Amino acid sequence: MPREIIATDNAPAAIGTYSQAVKVGDTVYLSGQIPLVPATMDMVEGDIEARIHQVFKNLSAVCEAAGGQLQDIVKLNIFLTDLGHFASVNKVMAEYFEQPYPARAAIGVSQLPRDAGVEMDGVMVIG
Repeated sequence: MPREIIATDNAPAAIGTYSQAVKVGDTVYLSGQIPLVPATMDMVEGDIEARIHQVFKNLSAVCEAAGGQLQDIVKLNIFLTDLGHFASVNKVMAEYFEQPYPARAAIGVSQLPRDAGVEMDGVMVIG
């Protein structure tokens, strides 16, 4: 089955050897997004909630470029350098998703690219 590479200027450019997303059939594999502002490639300023919002904005831009939306995500992986921010993730996520919510994992890690504090990737099914 052919693969389609998804790219948009409305999300941060890849900072490594990967694509923003890859679409195979109706399934889109979303690469990890950290709280970079696409226009500047700088980290968003503010607290953890501002960073989580930016990650969802970045994911949303890639979802839209692939022909979907955040609500089409069926599996979301959340990586946090401080699991104490788990409640903040839930609070902000509720602003972007409605039931039925995607399957999800929240994983504590020691470090993320650019010391981001939060990163998310996922799988979206459209159509």
